[in-house]
Amino acid sequence: MSTTDREGTYWYCETHDAVEPFHGCGSRNRIGPFQTESEAANALKTIADRERRYDAEDSAWEGEN
Repeated sequence: MSTTDREGTYWYCETHDAVEPFHGCGSRNRIGPFQTESEAANALKTIADRERRYDAEDSAWEGEN
């Protein structure tokens, strides 16, 4: 993905606990890209929800349910 492709995207900055445009902080402490500010603002919730789903799928696959 080129820099031009990332224009107009949003990122969640873990350092500042805030949504930033592409030209915000460096990528090291950011999560993204997201298409909307709202998606970026919910980045940590999205990750937590995915982890719960993956854990449930792993448990089911391993026969723990």
